[in-house]
Amino acid sequence: MSLIETRAAVGPLHRHISLRPEGQALPDVASMVKTLRPEEPLHCIRPGVIARAAQAFVRDFNGDVLYAVKCNPEPAVLRAVWEGGVRHFDCASISEVTLVRRLFPGAQIHFMHPVKSRAAIREAWIMNGVRDFVLDSASELQKIREEIATPDALRLNAQPGLFIRLALPETGAAINLSKKFGADFETAVALLRAARPVAGKLGVAFHVGSQCMDPLAWRDAMSLAGEAIRAAGVRVDVIDVGGGFPVAYPDMDPPPLGAFMAGIDAAFDRLEMPHIKLWAEPGRALVAGGGSVVVQVQLRKGDMLYINDGVYGALGDAGALSFRFPVRLLRRGQTLGAPDAAFSFFGPSCDSLDVMNGPFILPDDVAEGDWIEIGQLGAYGTCLRTAFNGFDRAMLVEVSDRAMLETAGYEAMDQLATI
Repeated sequence: MSLIETRAAVGPLHRHISLRPEGQALPDVASMVKTLRPEEPLHCIRPGVIARAAQAFVRDFNGDVLYAVKCNPEPAVLRAVWEGGVRHFDCASISEVTLVRRLFPGAQIHFMHPVKSRAAIREAWIMNGVRDFVLDSASELQKIREEIATPDALRLNAQPGLFIRLALPETGAAINLSKKFGADFETAVALLRAARPVAGKLGVAFHVGSQCMDPLAWRDAMSLAGEAIRAAGVRVDVIDVGGGFPVAYPDMDPPPLGAFMAGIDAAFDRLEMPHIKLWAEPGRALVAGGGSVVVQVQLRKGDMLYINDGVYGALGDAGALSFRFPVRLLRRGQTLGAPDAAFSFFGPSCDSLDVMNGPFILPDDVAEGDWIEIGQLGAYGTCLRTAFNGFDRAMLVEVSDRAMLETAGYEAMDQLATI
């Protein structure tokens, strides 16, 4: 079975090829680069890192853990999440639903996008056995009710799980998701009352925002959810605390995961609603450390490095969001022990917006032909690749390395390797 997959713009929702060599130990990144001498981006997946992160989250969270598939739908990643004990999946499209159902026939799939097409609702309900749907408007509630009113559902009196997405105030997260989704307090109360008679399971859902560094954000959101439940005066079965759990980046050092779990548990206890079950939808927290991309330097101009991947490839967050990622140099030859220097990157496209300011810290003598591994890209890396300007070719391998940067208690990898 092949260890390497060569593909055009990454399309994991359309095909899956197992990358794990049966009966063999996975290689490390440096040896793969030495062997392949890649002239196109090389995506490196660390299944062990992902499985351990998933296992830790499942162990520490007092409820059901739903992996947010949008974060990285690569089948090798999904298999690692499953290996870590995750059996529930938060899907945002019918393509994600179909992918998860194909890989894991026994998985629990939850359609957690607040706005869905009618066709997607029907296919999820009829063809894939999906029973849980999130919504934040009366129109979406009506749409769901109409599209699941199949003869079999009516005959069996099958009722959906309905989750009311509650908008939150600004939390300081890197991305505020309540600007796009979520009902205001009064609307959420009305939706809870309207949904209860037709819901087999009723829930309140919220999302504090992506890469939220403040554990108190979940406390405040839980308190608001409790107020909405009491105001509605109906039985609620689940509170879904969403995702947003942060990971480490070179300029972001979040509290350990335990601080977030303790905050959620304490806030839940204060609600005094022991009959309610908790859900969470982590994405980045499970897979960020489990992916990296190896790029090659094609040109150096002073402190600007032209590389063969960029914002239209795996490095979109390094552009629009100015995320800094951990980097290490993989040299063609012997290291000379040069001092570190700060660099910015240009991607391969003709677009001058294809720039990543960093700064990215590398040895000062980095040169054309050297490779750079860029880490913490298991989240929103491969899945954001486009075919813009024709730069859509990449390879993907599974490796055994530790994460390049880990939150709380682990040393980072060496930042320089000679191949």
